[in-house]
Amino acid sequence: MELKRINDRISVSGQISPADVATLKAEGFTTIINNRPDGEAPDQPMASEIEAAANAEGLAYHHIPLGRDGVSPDMVESTRTVLEESDGPVFAFCRSGTRSTTLWALSQAGNADAQDIIDQAAHAGYDMSHLAGHLSRS
Repeated sequence: MELKRINDRISVSGQISPADVATLKAEGFTTIINNRPDGEAPDQPMASEIEAAANAEGLAYHHIPLGRDGVSPDMVESTRTVLEESDGPVFAFCRSGTRSTTLWALSQAGNADAQDIIDQAAHAGYDMSHLAGHLSRS
């Protein structure tokens, strides 16, 4: 698991295993967001397996799958709500971290400067410049 820190509130990575959840807790995360739909790859753990591991470690768990149908306003709002209500750092994952970063970036539109959002994502290794028009909306 390669954690990529976007800012003090959120970090992302590619797919995790249930065994990684204890490491996330030890790193100080309080919340996990799973942005990967079940069944994308044969070797991928089911969301329920990650959720069970999160529950066992006392971490909040949210499944906001972003698949082939693309981003919806509900996904963005759910991400915003999880970030606002989390009592500590949030960890989000998908296959590569890109979808998690995309949802984070869109959830920040209107709350942060578009260029700041793009710069934070770029610092973590994700190019969100294509979202500039969406991030500028208030």
